[in-house]
Amino acid sequence: MKGKPLKDDVTGEDLVVTPPLRSAVGLPSLLASIPLALGEMGPRRAAQTLLHMNQKDGFDCMSCAWPDPPQRKTAEFCENGAKAVSWEADPLRVPQSFWAQHPVSELKERSEYWLGQQGRLVEPVYKPAGSEHYRPISWENAFGLIAKELAALETPDEATFYTSGRASNEAAFTYQLFVRALGTNNLPDCSNMCHESTGVAMTESIGVGKSAIVYEDFAKADLIIIMGQNPGTNHPRMLTALEEAKDAGASIVAINPLPEAGLINFKNPQRPRGLLGRGTDLADAYLQIRLAGDMALMQGLAKRVFEAEDAAPGSVLAHDFLDRSCIGLEAYRRHLSTLEEADVLAATGLDSAQIDDLARRYLLADRVIITWAMGLTQHTKAVDTIKEIMNVLLLRGNIGRPGAGPCPIRGHSNVQGDRTMGIWEQMPQSFLDKLGAEFDFDPPREPGCDAVQSIQGMAQGRIKVLIALGGNLVHAISDTNAAQDAIGRTRLSVQISTKLNRSHAHTGAAALILPTLGRSDIDVQKSGVQFVTVEDTVCAVHASQGRVMPVSHKMLSEVAIISRMARRVLGPDHPFSWEAFEENYDTIRGHIARVVEGCADYNEKVRRPGGFVLPHPPRDERRFPTPSGKAVITVNQLSTIALPAGRLILQSLRSHDQFNTTTYSLNDRYRGVHKGRNVIFVNPEDLAMLQLADGGYVDVHSESHDGVERVLRGLRVISYPSARGCAATYFPEANVLVPLTATAEGSNTPVSKAVIVRLEPAAAPDFG
Repeated sequence: MKGKPLKDDVTGEDLVVTPPLRSAVGLPSLLASIPLALGEMGPRRAAQTLLHMNQKDGFDCMSCAWPDPPQRKTAEFCENGAKAVSWEADPLRVPQSFWAQHPVSELKERSEYWLGQQGRLVEPVYKPAGSEHYRPISWENAFGLIAKELAALETPDEATFYTSGRASNEAAFTYQLFVRALGTNNLPDCSNMCHESTGVAMTESIGVGKSAIVYEDFAKADLIIIMGQNPGTNHPRMLTALEEAKDAGASIVAINPLPEAGLINFKNPQRPRGLLGRGTDLADAYLQIRLAGDMALMQGLAKRVFEAEDAAPGSVLAHDFLDRSCIGLEAYRRHLSTLEEADVLAATGLDSAQIDDLARRYLLADRVIITWAMGLTQHTKAVDTIKEIMNVLLLRGNIGRPGAGPCPIRGHSNVQGDRTMGIWEQMPQSFLDKLGAEFDFDPPREPGCDAVQSIQGMAQGRIKVLIALGGNLVHAISDTNAAQDAIGRTRLSVQISTKLNRSHAHTGAAALILPTLGRSDIDVQKSGVQFVTVEDTVCAVHASQGRVMPVSHKMLSEVAIISRMARRVLGPDHPFSWEAFEENYDTIRGHIARVVEGCADYNEKVRRPGGFVLPHPPRDERRFPTPSGKAVITVNQLSTIALPAGRLILQSLRSHDQFNTTTYSLNDRYRGVHKGRNVIFVNPEDLAMLQLADGGYVDVHSESHDGVERVLRGLRVISYPSARGCAATYFPEANVLVPLTATAEGSNTPVSKAVIVRLEPAAAPDFG
């Protein structure tokens, strides 16, 4: 088995920087994943997990939400999926002695990397108010403490119930039912911090906030436009779908401020040319756009579409579709007629020839897919930007037919399923009506608090209890110092977790850690072995069943924890069948079938090999469930960032060896960073302008104008071929620079991709 790090070495003392790569995956991915899996889990456990990951009779990867292909390969996992399961299925356990040896004050000083390397959490532990140490506690007493604190609240709205995207559909449905039975809609989740902007924009435009394509559509597309995402790191199996599309004749355009290896060339390790040859070139054009310039680019593209229609009337726009199924076309045309090319070029940092080439490719393509991720959703104008994507697609009817449509790529396994199951602070009244009818109660109707609002409520003393089903809220949310202080003001924080993270160090006055089974663990309840279900990024729902024995009998499944907590909090006479939920998850799925839209006959459908795809009216029927019954072409005012002299626009991003806040190693090999994370990527011309040196050190100051000093200190500068005026550093460390009040209009998502910063020279850190 592996040896754990003896020191918390994330300072950068051993940092090595090499040139960035221009090809992804290949043999290096096998060398980075297979030995790791063997070392972390051992040969038997590695085989039990890797060979069943993403298989129809196995378990769903706990990492990204990329869809599974209809025909599965023997090895249906990527490098980062192997890292994720190695991290989760780790047989190393946090020993009971750990809690006495490590006070919370010490855990606060440890890195996310060190915390995650300590092993699986295997027993409930409790930190009393005023104590520096967690100590073991029985499950019964833990639930009793939760019940006592919740009962002491003046109103259920004084508690908030966070959810990570890792939770299964069964756990999510049971959790939201418990919370609403308690009497609140305070159900923030990780979607609030990532694709909330997508849901708001797409719902306004087409009536559904989810992807309008299926997996097979990629190979049917003529053009795929990839915006604000890095599939080589964040959803590597997408590269296979892109390669298949290229083989079928598709053109690919990548739009991203940084050159990312996974968008340039893919060496498929399951093909000889991927292991031994040069692989497949992916992007036919790569537009290194300025941060926050995507709305201007889409408007510039749409204006060129109208100009092409004017030059050849009746031959460019999808007139029949627009007349029958859309509103707002003429207002949009008039709006774009005043768009100035100079404004588009200034906002994007591109030249007219690059935008002309994009327009040419778009006009030549009969079937177009546009994909995006958090590079678009975490901006002030994120909602309007995504509505502009919808406008571009609607102009030529690129929705509701094979090989065409919008495809937001979700970054967390089952984050979309959790929302489908009711994890949202503002679920539609129709859902609440069905939920109330099914369980014969009146759910609360007033919208609850999202993630940002929950932190603000804690800071103001309005929210006194935090319960988190998975995740690492304190490190995932913006304004790290403010978030830590806010959570510290609560009376009790409860984390349902598989491994340690910083949310176990920055807690309420009292704190509980409740250890749970992971996606890969075998889940046995009174009726036998259980399976759960998940929904991927293209609305496909399927079963997931763990394959390895849990490392401790003291851990409970998420469903069991929620059900027992609900019984204790709501009382033994509560009419809902919490005990039946825990005994047999079919009981939960029976309720899902009657409450959740599109889930009729749920138990039968999810037992089919590969599951089923949820209905999607715009995709399936070109029917748009908006108030008007038609797709809405929207008018959005172009907004650009006025960058003061000597300042840069900063975005946060993941390293290659990272999933959300979880750090698997200190390497980011595609970008040439090894053995460290305290770095900032800056264009060489910007370095010259700022009179900074490659390899020097800087303090990064956020210019938020709210009177709060936000600084990220001691980052090593890396000269990097990013877009001019744009810089990048790692998430979640950069969250300290993002004010809690800096959120996207309409979605309240933290603006982590457009932070105005200044770089101040700093002395090299003292590594002594």
